[in-house]
Amino acid sequence: MRKLLRITEDEVIAEFLKAEFYHAEYDRDRNKFEALVHAPDLAHSAENAIRRALLFRRREHMWRELPADAQWWEIELEPQELHRINVFPRAQWRRLSDGNFQALHVAERIRVQLDDGKSSVLLAKIHILRSAMQVDGPKSTVLLIGIDEDHPLTLLEGNHRFVSSLLLPDELRLRRLRLVCGFSSQMERCCWYKTDLPNLFHYTKNRIKHLWSREADVSSLAPKAGNGANAGTYANAVSYPNAKSE
Repeated sequence: MRKLLRITEDEVIAEFLKAEFYHAEYDRDRNKFEALVHAPDLAHSAENAIRRALLFRRREHMWRELPADAQWWEIELEPQELHRINVFPRAQWRRLSDGNFQALHVAERIRVQLDDGKSSVLLAKIHILRSAMQVDGPKSTVLLIGIDEDHPLTLLEGNHRFVSSLLLPDELRLRRLRLVCGFSSQMERCCWYKTDLPNLFHYTKNRIKHLWSREADVSSLAPKAGNGANAGTYANAVSYPNAKSE
C-alpha cells in the first residue's frame, strides 16, 4: 500500500456528500445546492461549512464516530493487498458476508449468485456497476478507514462500487476508483471499524447526546456562500445522475 497524497477533511466531506446527494433527504433543496455539491470550491470556507451541514443531514451519526485525529490520504493498493479490505459491517453486507467481511469473499458470494441467475435489488445494482466499470470513464472516490498501512481497512462509503470492481478481470479492477483512506491509531475505538460492545455503547450514547444537533441545519449557513465563487450558481444546469453510483 502506498500513500499518494494527503487529503483535507473538507475534500473528504465533499466526496462523501456527492455519493449521498441522491437521497430523499435532499429533495427539497437539491436544485439550490447541486452546483455547490458537484462543483465544490474547497478554498471557500462557507461552502465547506454548507457541505458539512448537508452531509450531516444523513451521516452525522457516522461521522462523529470517526477519530478526530484521522488523517486522510489517497492510497494505492497492490493486488495482493485486496484481502485486507473489509466491507462495511452493516445491513445487507452483514447478511451477505455470512460472518466473513473480506471484500473478496463478499464479491465471490455475489459472483456465484449472479452466475446462478438469482435476482435482488443488490444483485441488480452490482450487475449495472460491473458493466459500467468495464468501459472508460471518470474515477469516483471510495472512502476507507484504518489504523495504518499495515492493518486491515474497512470501506466506509462505496461498498457497491468497490465490490463490483472486484468482479472484473484483474487488469480492470479498481481502475475506475480513487481510494481515499482515513488513518488513526484510535480507529479501533470506532464502531464502523471494530464492532464490539464498548464501541456500540459509545455510538448509542453519541446518538442520544446529539439527537437534536443543529449542525445539519444549513439555513443559517447558506447566505454566507453569497460572497463565494459559486454564488448564484446553485441552480445552474449541473448534470446530476438519477441513480447512485455507489
